[in-house]
Amino acid sequence: MVPLESKIEQTIYPLYVLEDLLKPEGFVIGSNWDYEKGHFDYKIDDKDVYYYLRIPFYAVAGSLDYPGVTVRVEKPFLLAHEYQKGYDETGIGGAVRGAFDQFQSPVNPDAEMPSEYIEIGKDLIQKVERLLIP
Repeated sequence: MVPLESKIEQTIYPLYVLEDLLKPEGFVIGSNWDYEKGHFDYKIDDKDVYYYLRIPFYAVAGSLDYPGVTVRVEKPFLLAHEYQKGYDETGIGGAVRGAFDQFQSPVNPDAEMPSEYIEIGKDLIQKVERLLIP
């Protein structure tokens, strides 16, 4: 995990505003949210290792399952997850294999982050700052 400094840290927004601004840029709300916290993910690459920019947020007024919830943005970070490579013994591959692998635990949940992806992450954060901070 590589923390990234950002002007968006500790800012407060209605969640729908963040969704309206970030989703068109390729961010998705990560599937492991709960009623108090969640995160936006941007997949940078998925060759051999999945590289993400993650922007966590916490509910400060309401809960995430409630329309109109307000959230506080926390420190963005980069993460790398390495999953098991190759085909299984049954020979299932491609999209079918990918459907099953999405539930697989990472072989290495904190894989090495190459410097080129750190620079990409910094550029993405600057873009997010331009979207969120007038």
